[in-house]
Amino acid sequence: MRSLIYLATALCVMGLAFWAYRVNYETQDKQSELRALQREIASLHEGLGVLNAEWAYLNRPDRLRELVNMNFGRLALLPLTPEQFGDVAQIAYPDPQALPVTDPIDVIATGVEEAAQ
Repeated sequence: MRSLIYLATALCVMGLAFWAYRVNYETQDKQSELRALQREIASLHEGLGVLNAEWAYLNRPDRLRELVNMNFGRLALLPLTPEQFGDVAQIAYPDPQALPVTDPIDVIATGVEEAAQ
């Protein structure tokens, strides 16, 4: 009986050792994946910072003004004036009475009939 208990205890210890060994290596793999993801995130943040700096550099008002002056003759750019915008009253809206009124059930039935053909 005593040897059976010793054998069962030894098997439990070996099983737990195998489980701990496996969990240890899984944890190390996950940690290495985490480090790789953190490096990738840091790299992407750095790239985003570079892109933001470049965007700010390219959108400087003095640079844009210089580009406008260089290309003025070719592009014929002029400052916007209030006369270039229209009024809401100038928009031609459709007459609500002229629009056909259809029953939603008829529309669905027509669609079903067309789909069946």
